[in-house]
Amino acid sequence: MALQCGIVGLPNVGKSTLFNALSSAKAEAANFPFCTIEPNVGVVSVPDKRLQILEGLVNPQRVVPTIIEFVDIAGLVKGASKGEGLGNKFLANIREVDAIIHVIRCFDDNNIVHVAGGVDPIFDKEVIDTELQLKDLESIDKKISRIEKIAKSGDAKAKRELEVLNQFKTGLQSGLNARAIEVDKEDLEAVRDLHLLTIKPVLYVANVDESSILTGNQYVDQLKEKVKEENAEVIVLCAAIESQIAEFEDADEKAMFLGEYGLDESGLNKLISGAYSLLNLITYFTAGVQEVRAWTIRRGWKAPQAAGVIHTDFERGFIKAEVIKISDYQNFKTEAGCRENGKIAIEGKEYVVQDGDIMHFRFNV
Repeated sequence: MALQCGIVGLPNVGKSTLFNALSSAKAEAANFPFCTIEPNVGVVSVPDKRLQILEGLVNPQRVVPTIIEFVDIAGLVKGASKGEGLGNKFLANIREVDAIIHVIRCFDDNNIVHVAGGVDPIFDKEVIDTELQLKDLESIDKKISRIEKIAKSGDAKAKRELEVLNQFKTGLQSGLNARAIEVDKEDLEAVRDLHLLTIKPVLYVANVDESSILTGNQYVDQLKEKVKEENAEVIVLCAAIESQIAEFEDADEKAMFLGEYGLDESGLNKLISGAYSLLNLITYFTAGVQEVRAWTIRRGWKAPQAAGVIHTDFERGFIKAEVIKISDYQNFKTEAGCRENGKIAIEGKEYVVQDGDIMHFRFNV
């Protein structure tokens, strides 16, 4: 599953610095707006200690982690919904991603220009929210004009669709993001084809200075208070420090560097894991001497769907799945040990895959 998170924010908030730390791709980080004109895509491994556990037990020829793609999207300015700056390009790029990582500047630095003249996380958030909401309103209005004609003819489905569209329009006009507008699940079909920008799940990143990594600061407090209404998560990190951490290849050296700042985990690991959770994803594993591999699926998927991410034939010809819990694998050390102790479950088409399952699929095509 090639899932993408778009990194967005006003110019000079630390987006490209964060992206550089996240991936081996190198977006230019410079002290002026729009230095990232084309979206940069970085493929990032999802940190998972369970892979290391399986590697130690199975001793495979290779280990393949699961991944998420991060897209560094050009900085947005006020008026983007009307085409200002790189607005149209920005909005087109963000429409294509599955989730939004919204980077907000929460540090003072007179050497780094702020487009609004001063640090104000609420202003920064609202600028981007407003531009995305205006674009969504434009999409809603266009569909309303189409559906109104059908609804006037007495079509019951169109009438209901029009009601839902107007509900979204009212919410957006009042300053709500589409994700915060409460409608029944089935009513979301009315806007599904619009690919609304503000309906995408969002994770806020408060980019702070070194001194605020552990404690946060007044800007972080302001941001957290503001996003309460969205029930959204805020991850606090220092992009400048994270870019230094990312340069360490040796795990011990990295741990020592983290320790100097009182950290037991990098902010990037928290961000990657947070993005994975935001997209409602889980991991299952396949394990053999040739390969131990992590596979990404949506939470709630059944065994045949999970098999399909390996190959469509696995889903089409699914017979059964052999499932081992990782705790049992750790306890009995081998697949044979799990089998001897009755710890391999045989599951059918209705089995809902659980996070951390080790699976072997039987199929016939």
